[in-house]
Amino acid sequence: MFSFFKKKTPPAPVAPLPAASDTLVAGTPLPTVSQFPAGGSLIGSALVTPIEIPLPSATPPERQKWLDKLKAGLGKTASSISGAFGGSQIDEALYEKLEDALLMADAGVAATEFLVTELRRTVKDSGITHPVALKNVLVAKLTEILKPLEKALVIGQHQPTVIMVAGVNGAGKTTSIGKLTKHLSTSGASVLLAAADTFRAAAREQLGVWADRNTVEIISQDGVDPAAVSFDAVSAGKARGKDVVLIDTAGRLPTQLHLMEELKKIKRVIQKADASAPHEVLLVIDGNTGQNAVMQVKAFDDALGLTGLIVTKLDGTAKGGVLAAIARERPIPVYFIGVGEQLDELETFNAREFAQALLA
Repeated sequence: MFSFFKKKTPPAPVAPLPAASDTLVAGTPLPTVSQFPAGGSLIGSALVTPIEIPLPSATPPERQKWLDKLKAGLGKTASSISGAFGGSQIDEALYEKLEDALLMADAGVAATEFLVTELRRTVKDSGITHPVALKNVLVAKLTEILKPLEKALVIGQHQPTVIMVAGVNGAGKTTSIGKLTKHLSTSGASVLLAAADTFRAAAREQLGVWADRNTVEIISQDGVDPAAVSFDAVSAGKARGKDVVLIDTAGRLPTQLHLMEELKKIKRVIQKADASAPHEVLLVIDGNTGQNAVMQVKAFDDALGLTGLIVTKLDGTAKGGVLAAIARERPIPVYFIGVGEQLDELETFNAREFAQALLA
């Protein structure tokens, strides 16, 4: 899945393009109106007519460069798991080493038990005898577990598409918003940021820096209730014809019940500005926090009804197996994964790519 920026066809029927798809590859310039049949239109800079953009036949150099960074970030875990297949035969010792490695990679008990059981069954049914062949089976089984998390972020069904972003302090929430803004802007979407993180000192200034770097507008008010900032941002986004309104909410722990209630309030107030909003509720989680990340996903999902995840900091010390745990326990789509601090170090999640990186 090499794209994240999708447009929904408007209710009125439109003559389809030959072999059309509705996928716009990130970074691809928007086609002009003349390239579309009668009835095609632009809303702001958001195209709502079917778009034919063929998927690349080979991994683009930019994507390959990013995949290399991902593999490097998950290298420590990959080395540990691969060590289980270093012998010359498939025996009980291999299964025990693999089970330990998966648990150490934060894959969780449920995912680990499933994978090891499936490998045992495959060996019994197929007669595989070499550990390398079994490792290839593990890549396929891990891909199978992660596949439900593979989903594209849909932009264009609503104008503006209102995206509420939550996460605990230190997870990389505001930085991820800056990177996501870059992706959206590159794909031709007009973005309005809302600095509703009034809880953390300097959060407003930090988001302002990202707004400047991406050359987008921002709604920011000093000393104002975060729900009020969110309301103003959605109203402004509608009035200015923006494609996306990204709302940065205060970072907090799910155990801080009064602050979680504030998040619920923000969501309710957003709905007063637009009854259908927020259209996406994203949670940013740190890939290094292991099973704690799973607990965060469950808590925020129970409180807000999450629609997607952004997994950050998958570089250096990241274990990565936590995505398998999430897939088994609370399969919320992973829209993006990040491997660094640069604007271009946030990419769409692909189950097989991730499985291969984790088991390289």
